[in-house]
This record gives sequence, C-alpha cells and structure tokens, in this order.
Amino acid sequence: MLSRLQVVDIGKDEARQARRLLADAKSHGHKHAVDAVLAVIARQRRGRVTVFTSDVDDLEKLVPDTIVVRKV
Repeated sequence: MLSRLQVVDIGKDEARQARRLLADAKSHGHKHAVDAVLAVIARQRRGRVTVFTSDVDDLEKLVPDTIVVRKV
C-alpha cells in the first residue's frame, strides 16, 4: 500500500477547484476544505482511484461514483 502512495503539490488552481466543488455541494468551512482538496486530487488521477478517509459521507458528495471512498 505505501509503495503506491503519492504525494502531490497543491497550488492555486487546486484551491480554486476545491472552492468550486464546495460551492456546488453547498458546503463551506475549513472542515470541508480538506475534503474538497482531496476530492480535487482524486479527480486528477487516472485509472482506478480509491480514497481512504474517516469522513466517507462528506467526501462522497465531492467525487464522482467512479472514485471509491473507503473508511479508515
């Protein structure tokens, strides 16, 4: 699992995309901001994507059905 872990840089473009995702989902606040940035990164990946989180419900609102969200 750790060998497939990817570390990515977050810039202004990703922040703007995250803000749009939050607005579309009618969410706001710093708690949801981390979920939105993670959703942006997951959407940028190719192939099968699985995201592990402790907050499955909020993250599932921000990603398409093709991205698998699993509870940690």
